[in-house]
Amino acid sequence: MSLAGDHEDSRARDDAAFNDYVLARGTALLRIAIMLTGNRADAEDLVQAALANTYLAWGKINDRAALDAYVRRAMVNTHISWWRRRKLEEFPTDELPDQVIADHARDSDLAEVVRHALDRLPQRMRAAVMLRYFEDMTEPEIAALLGVSLGTVKSTVSRAVARLRIDAELGEDSGS
Repeated sequence: MSLAGDHEDSRARDDAAFNDYVLARGTALLRIAIMLTGNRADAEDLVQAALANTYLAWGKINDRAALDAYVRRAMVNTHISWWRRRKLEEFPTDELPDQVIADHARDSDLAEVVRHALDRLPQRMRAAVMLRYFEDMTEPEIAALLGVSLGTVKSTVSRAVARLRIDAELGEDSGS
């Protein structure tokens, strides 16, 4: 068999392994991305971008057990670059935009109320809380993933939880 044939066989195995990974972990990755972005459309774009980067590096990833960490890191990095770019495009104005009217029928669902409360958190707080409580990562793991100090993770999660505790909408629903 020729070298070209070996390369094609290897590429086909890599493609199959990547497809298997996406099928197995796609839903979980989308769930993480929704928590990071706050909406499904942006989350789908984020997962797609992270998986595209992962696919390009697939042959270089030796530790397949670390794939989730690799893709999560790619999602966090991509998301951070997106909101940094968006920050530069935002300009102050004298006119307030139209306010979105809350759909109170959906707010009755506790999961939806929690998601709205998380949406009101700043991006870094949302990412830290999502990784800590939704992905059940340890503080050192979060610090490594976000590229910040352990103290920054602890203070960010602490401030985020304090904000969630005083969130008016979250408090209204918890009494029912």
